[in-house]
Amino acid sequence: MDNRTMSRLLAETADLIEIDGGDSFRIRSYRRAAEAVEQTTVDLMTVVGDTSRLLEIDGIGKGMAAKLQTMAATGTLPQRDELLARYGAGVLELLKLPGMGPKTVALLWDAARVASVDQLAAAIEAGRLTGLPRMGAKQIEKLRKGIEDYQRSAGRFRIDVAEEAARQVSAYLLKFPGIQKVTPAGSLRRGRETVGDLDLLATGPGCAPDRAAAAAEYVASCPGIHDIIAKGENKVSFHTADGLQVDVRLLPAESYGAALQYFTGSKAHNVSLRQRALKIGYTLSEWALARLDDGAIVAAATEEEIYAALGMDWMPPELRENLGEIEAAARHELPRLIERGDIRGDLHMHTTASDGRNSIREMAEAAAACGYKYIAITDHSKNMAMVHGLDEKRALEEIQRIRELDKQMEGRVRVFAGVELDILPDGRLDLDDEVLAQMDMVIASVHSRFDQSREEMTVRVLKALENPYVRVLGHPTGRLLLRREPFALDMGAVLRRAAELGVAVEHNAAPERLDLCDRDLRLAKELGCPIIIGSDSHDSGNLGKMDYGVRQLRRAWLAPEDVLNTRSAKAFLAALRKRP
Repeated sequence: MDNRTMSRLLAETADLIEIDGGDSFRIRSYRRAAEAVEQTTVDLMTVVGDTSRLLEIDGIGKGMAAKLQTMAATGTLPQRDELLARYGAGVLELLKLPGMGPKTVALLWDAARVASVDQLAAAIEAGRLTGLPRMGAKQIEKLRKGIEDYQRSAGRFRIDVAEEAARQVSAYLLKFPGIQKVTPAGSLRRGRETVGDLDLLATGPGCAPDRAAAAAEYVASCPGIHDIIAKGENKVSFHTADGLQVDVRLLPAESYGAALQYFTGSKAHNVSLRQRALKIGYTLSEWALARLDDGAIVAAATEEEIYAALGMDWMPPELRENLGEIEAAARHELPRLIERGDIRGDLHMHTTASDGRNSIREMAEAAAACGYKYIAITDHSKNMAMVHGLDEKRALEEIQRIRELDKQMEGRVRVFAGVELDILPDGRLDLDDEVLAQMDMVIASVHSRFDQSREEMTVRVLKALENPYVRVLGHPTGRLLLRREPFALDMGAVLRRAAELGVAVEHNAAPERLDLCDRDLRLAKELGCPIIIGSDSHDSGNLGKMDYGVRQLRRAWLAPEDVLNTRSAKAFLAALRKRP
C-alpha cells in the first residue's frame, strides 16, 4: 500500500461519513488526514510501525495514526467497509460526477434510494427526481449531461495516474533477480493525456521462455492487485485497486525491440508500418522484422534497428499516430522535438495570496531548484472569491512584494508580476486596466458559465483578447480531463485573432487539464499563434509536473523555437504582446 492509496481510502471514508450524516468534526479530521498523507514526502509504509514518526506529520493525530496502521496491516478501513456495505460501492462512483458532492448523494439516497450512476440515470428517465429539493429542471439536465460525460470517459485514467502505477509496478518487477529492464508501452509511452490500460514490457534472463513461469508467479504477487484477469507463461494481466488494467509481458532480449515497437502503437501507425514492410519484402510482428521469402530475422532486438531496416529514422513515441511521421522519418526530416530541458521559465503558478499552498519566495526557490531562470506569479483575481482572489488593492500590494523578492533573488531566478484574470460572462475583465498596466504577465482565463453557447463563448473570449494588457489566454477550453468536457468554442476564430493581436495561448501542463490538446496546439502553430507552457502549480511540489505538458507539445510536433518560454527572460518578454 502506498501513500496515494491511503489518502484515497481516508478521503472516501470522509465522503461516506458525510453521506451517512455523521459528525462534521470527524469528517474534517479524515479529510485533513487524507490531505496530509497525500502531501507528505515520507513513505508511510517505511515508518507506519513507529507511531511517534506518524505524529510528526501535521494533520495526523493518535486516532488517525492508528487508522494508518490498520490500513497498512489490512489494506482497508473498517468504517469505510461498514458504510460501503450499507450504501454500496456505487455511491463512490456517484461522487465522480461533475458537481456531485456527498450532500447531494445523501439527498438522492434518502429521497429515491439512488446509490449508483446507473440508478441515477434510471431515476432521471423515470422522472423520480422532479420535485426533490435542489432538483430543478436545470439541475436534472446538468446531472444527465454529467452521466453522459462520465460514461464516455469511464475506464480511462489520467496520464499521471497511469505513470504512477507504472512506476510502482516497475519498481516491484525490478526486484526479481531475472528482470533487468521494464518499459511502459502503449498510450502512456506515446504521451496520451489519458490511457485505457497500462502495458509494461519486462526483459532479462528471467524472462527467457524456459524461466518465465517463475517470473509470472512473481508478477502475480505484486502488491496492490485487486484481481488477476489472466496469467500465462509470459503474460500476466490484473486490475489495480483503482480499476486500472495492467498487462505485464515477459520478453526475451532478442525480441524486445520488436515487442516494444508493436505494443507502443498506435494501431494506425503499426498498420502503415507493416504495409511499408510488405512492400519491400518483409513482415513485421511483435516478435521480429523478418524476410517474407524465408522467414529469416532481419531485426528484433531494438526499435532503432527495425526502423533502420525499413529505411527510416527512429521516431519519438509521441509522434506515432500515423500523422505523417512515417513519411518524415523516411525522408530523414523528423523535427527536433521540444524537451523538458528546453523550458527556461514557468509562467503560471499560484501562491497563498489566492489558492496556492506556498509563498512567493517558496515558489521562486522551488523554481530555481528545478533549473528555471524565470517565473511569473499569477494569482487569481477577485471574481474567484471562493479562493480569495485579488482585488485592485491587494493586486497592487502583491506586485510590490514580487518586485521586492525579484531583487532579493539576485538573478538566480527572475520573478515576474502577473495575474490569472477572470474573463467575465460578458467578456469584460476582472481588474482595472490601471492595475494590469503594472503587470508583466496578464493571463486571461474562463472560470465560470461554461454552459454558454458556442457563439456566446466565442464572443466572450474574443472580447477579452482585445484588451491591450492581455498577453496570454489561459487553459483555453476549460476542460478537466475525465471530469468536465471542453466548453463550446470556435477555436479557429480565437486562435486566428490571438495570432493577429500577438496574444499567446497557454498549454496548461497540469495533468488534470493538459489544455490545449495536441490537435489544437498544431492548429495554433499553423496559424502563427504564439504558444507558452505553464504548470498552473498551486504547490511548489507540482512544478515538476511540467513534464506532462511537454509530452503534449511533442505530440503536436512542436520544436523549442515554437514555444516562447524556451527563450531567455529578456527574449521572452520581448516576444510577448507589446503593452500600450
